Amino acid sequence: MTTQNNDNYGFIILISCVATIGGFLFGFDSGVINGTVDGLRTAFNSDSVGTGFNVASMLLGCAVGAAAAGRLADYYGRRAMLFVSAILFIASAWGSGIASSSEVFIVFRILGGLAVGAASVMAPAYISEVAPAKYRGRLASIQQVAIIVGLTAAFLSNYALANASGSALELFWLGYETWRWMFWIELIPAFIFLFALFLIPESPRFLVTSQNHDKAIEVLTKLYGGKAEGKYEQINSSLAQDHHRPRFKDLLDVHTGKIRTLVWVGIGLATFQQLVGINVVFYYGAVLWQSVGFSESDALLINVVSGVASIAACIAALLLIDKIGRKPLLVIGSIGMAITLSLCAMAFASGTIDAQNTLVLPDTMGKVALVSANLYVIFFNLSWGPVMWVMLGEMFPNQMRGPALAVAGLFQWGSNFVITMTFPKMLAGLGLATTYGFYALCAFISIVFVIKMVKETKGLELEQMQS
Repeated sequence: MTTQNNDNYGFIILISCVATIGGFLFGFDSGVINGTVDGLRTAFNSDSVGTGFNVASMLLGCAVGAAAAGRLADYYGRRAMLFVSAILFIASAWGSGIASSSEVFIVFRILGGLAVGAASVMAPAYISEVAPAKYRGRLASIQQVAIIVGLTAAFLSNYALANASGSALELFWLGYETWRWMFWIELIPAFIFLFALFLIPESPRFLVTSQNHDKAIEVLTKLYGGKAEGKYEQINSSLAQDHHRPRFKDLLDVHTGKIRTLVWVGIGLATFQQLVGINVVFYYGAVLWQSVGFSESDALLINVVSGVASIAACIAALLLIDKIGRKPLLVIGSIGMAITLSLCAMAFASGTIDAQNTLVLPDTMGKVALVSANLYVIFFNLSWGPVMWVMLGEMFPNQMRGPALAVAGLFQWGSNFVITMTFPKMLAGLGLATTYGFYALCAFISIVFVIKMVKETKGLELEQMQS
């Protein structure tokens, strides 16, 4: 409902939720691989490097998708890029399941990566550009809730399918292996996303940047009622001094010719979110817990429990982000992750290798590892999980948001690829203790980065953001 002078809260929430279906698919597509690793290894007869690339191949597409979407959105619109990502999600889900070779699988996973990369930067950017400042953080945080719900749905789907058939490797419906059905389940939310996008308008800030006055006023009226004209003038004035279509040159300081500090901060936020190793848990969780003695079924169930705890943490972040701010949550999260990752490393260091080359932990240390790993996931989803995406969507001025998101997205998914690709080798060559010790060190460094470099954006309108 809206009045002459009030925001149309219901409509804003509706279109924000539609945009976050892209986040759900982001999470589902990222998490579904978790239960299919053994199936991929067996079906394509791949070693640790080949398996790592099969899992990480999507991330190459993510890096390209994020960089391209951030730039193309300045030409074709945020909504158009969300449509493209929906179509790519559909193609990837079908192709990944039907793939007959590692090469074909990688092609379709890269297509899925393009979809995830585009959705990852476009959904928070779109929400930030339609939501009022006073609750923009909460609405943009729904993106991370959707990502974790998607991850949990993938974990639960994988667990249910593996239990129903007996194993991810067993034949299931229509004579196809269970791991293939794990991918095909994604077709359901992908089609829902595609059709739901017809319900949302284009971003008003994109329309103003494109000098489409009438359409911009129409959308702003739907969002803000009688405040539409004033909001239009506010957006337009922020572009008035240098009104041109956004370009990568805008990321450079006009006086020094160097990359603006704000862009480096965005790159740092995007990179540190991956250097703490969170996606190792997302992509390799089942393998990780099996490597310390849990059965396949128990390992998949642990993923479900971890996903539910993550949702609770994201909801807590959603409630806190517009009250205490973005920076305090990042500091709390970095401290919590540094401690819990260190405890995991200590627990894994206490283990011994048995005759089957499996790491065996003492009972007490096994419990420490399990609890610490889940607390680590909770700290991440209370802080860096949602806050990084919120800040990338809002911290850049209107004129440079698209190009800056492209660069930050490229670094986010590029570092994600490196961490994911190297984990199997680090696990085999260095062991879990050293691997987790490295992630703990990155978490400690992130504390200093946040305190020294990150500026608070709580309560500021997008037009108040300074480069």
